[in-house]
Amino acid sequence: MRFQHFSFHAMGGPCSLQLFARDEALLQRAAATATVEVHRIEAKYSRYKEDSVLSRINASAGDRAGTDVDPETAALLDYAAAAHEQSDGLFDATSGVLRRAWDFKARKLPQPGQLEALLPLVGWHKLQWRKPRLVLPHKGMELDFGGFGKEYAADRAAGVLAAMGVHHGLIELGGDIRVLGPQPDGSPWRVGIRHPRAPETPVASIELSSGAIASSGDYERYFELAGRRYSHILDPHNGWPIEGLASVSVLAEQCLVAGTATTIAMLKGHKGRDWLEQLGLPWLVVDAGGSVEGSIHSIGVEVS
Repeated sequence: MRFQHFSFHAMGGPCSLQLFARDEALLQRAAATATVEVHRIEAKYSRYKEDSVLSRINASAGDRAGTDVDPETAALLDYAAAAHEQSDGLFDATSGVLRRAWDFKARKLPQPGQLEALLPLVGWHKLQWRKPRLVLPHKGMELDFGGFGKEYAADRAAGVLAAMGVHHGLIELGGDIRVLGPQPDGSPWRVGIRHPRAPETPVASIELSSGAIASSGDYERYFELAGRRYSHILDPHNGWPIEGLASVSVLAEQCLVAGTATTIAMLKGHKGRDWLEQLGLPWLVVDAGGSVEGSIHSIGVEVS
């Protein structure tokens, strides 16, 4: 078996593939194909590219005729609808418009009235979704797949690699991880979970032979003002950053499911622990006070 570590940039951050394959030629072909697949999804659902599928959908906002979508996009819309329902409306792919009021680089709070003006554009329940036709009824509404696009890409890359005969590997897209079986000698991959207040220090270390782990936290984009931390994770009901949890990590068979669970738990704040417990997937939470809690089996770290 040959091993190689490939690095590239996509989805707004560093990505990597750690792959084992029977020969060098397969390693190179598989890595190239998986990378192309990740870039394909990024281009298709980018809100920054004018020719993306997502931009075409958003450009149709206010048109009562709406627009038809392809089967892959329809499946993702179905998934977003299910996540919205199961999160009591907190996981909302229409909430991306709220970022217009928040400038995390400039460390500025929204101007008076900004959020109130945007909130009427937020609400998955306002969409008219009847496959394959989607209608965004109000001009200015937007869909944003940022809450699950990266995780979906990790799963797609894993599917591409498996179809090419690669069954031992680890895919990391911006910190979220999908594993393709154990290493060739049967040993698991060791993965660290970062501490939300000390990124270079793992708060836990786990072993994975299959499945995925995703994390979400208030450390990714934020600013502090007058002793309060304002993170990029916004409550779609009022437009303000969530409070309560500093980070959430979840294990699941699919990275898409793990990532969605972390986002919903963050949005639920202090109620996130109970929701995760009911969900039944292994989880680990670090709250704003630094306490660590969860059901993920950690190596060498005490998790209460």
